[in-house]
Amino acid sequence: MPKLILSLDGIIVKEVHLRKVRATIGRRPYNDIVIENLAVSGEHAVIQDTGHQIVLKDLGSTNGTYVNGQPIRKQALEYGDLIEIGRYKIQYVESTGNTAPGDLNKVNGSAAVSDGGNPAVPTQPAALPATPPTLEGDAIEGPRLRVLNGASSNKSMALTKVVSTIGKPGVSVASVIRRGDGCYDLAHVTGEMVATVNGVSAAQGSIALNHGDHIDVGGVQLEFLDH
Repeated sequence: MPKLILSLDGIIVKEVHLRKVRATIGRRPYNDIVIENLAVSGEHAVIQDTGHQIVLKDLGSTNGTYVNGQPIRKQALEYGDLIEIGRYKIQYVESTGNTAPGDLNKVNGSAAVSDGGNPAVPTQPAALPATPPTLEGDAIEGPRLRVLNGASSNKSMALTKVVSTIGKPGVSVASVIRRGDGCYDLAHVTGEMVATVNGVSAAQGSIALNHGDHIDVGGVQLEFLDH
């Protein structure tokens, strides 16, 4: 079942399961998801299950709705997408078993939809060792993750998107998020095994990544490289 993980200043506030076909987000108490913050409009946004995708739509809010750092009017959500409403960050998580796992290219894709467009179907992330990332060793330049163990050892995954989702559904899933200043954070998304950076758990909030940091996501060992 899809759910939203709401956080404020890196601290998880609550988790909301999307059991209804249509759920409104806003400051007013009659909304399905109430966010009591002056930066949030009375009726800010709505999330709707169309039957083959989950769509987020801004309801003409004053301060806007953002997905992965970009302002949106209407957008189909993908597993791991990061929604921003006011000061709140909302991670979209879809429970395992709803759709088949996708490959790394699908994880890094987007499913934006404008009025009248043809949205893509959301996908779930694959376990990193199951599908080797694109190139050997350090053949990829720029920010990337290098796998240190398993069948994909020494393969690299380029961090070309604002949000890149990694891990094993049902075990541990994390997101690597590119901030506005070009730096990267790692945030735990879901799973009993919380992702770590250099042995430090991400349970209490996102962790800033530095060149050479070691990441553990459900037993998958990775190294963050930014040059």
